[in-house]
Amino acid sequence: MCALKLISDSVPHVADKIFARKFVALGRIITHWSEIMGEDLAQKAQPLKIHYRKAKRKGDRTSATLEVATSSANASLLIMKKGVLLEKMNQIFGDAWITDIKFVHTPANRVNVPKTSKSKKPLNSEQKNALTSMLDMVEDSEIKERLERFGKAFLQNKTK
Repeated sequence: MCALKLISDSVPHVADKIFARKFVALGRIITHWSEIMGEDLAQKAQPLKIHYRKAKRKGDRTSATLEVATSSANASLLIMKKGVLLEKMNQIFGDAWITDIKFVHTPANRVNVPKTSKSKKPLNSEQKNALTSMLDMVEDSEIKERLERFGKAFLQNKTK
């Protein structure tokens, strides 16, 4: 049985040849966004795009500006943390390839609000017994637990 892999692990290998450098870089930023921003701020802001500017002189480096979407209230907070965010970003990626962050204001009502999950109808005793009997022969406790959760979710959706 093959193990499941995160899409974020596979995309850079496929995208390297197809997309330009900036799209791979943006993908890396999105993958590590919660590490860069912290869990609380990561939900309040989202990376949009990276603007690259060519070096004016031959020996200079190209500069890259990350554009981040957030509400006006959060933008003022993030502007104060801009230096720390740049430092974290460059520490994670090992090079100072992002030179600036630009905060783009979005309406506050467009901020992602966590969706409340609908309460699921509990399984009846017949469904529980059927699920238990199917999983009796599975020896690995971790796989058995995951299959049990999957089975419960499947049966709950089936009864709707």
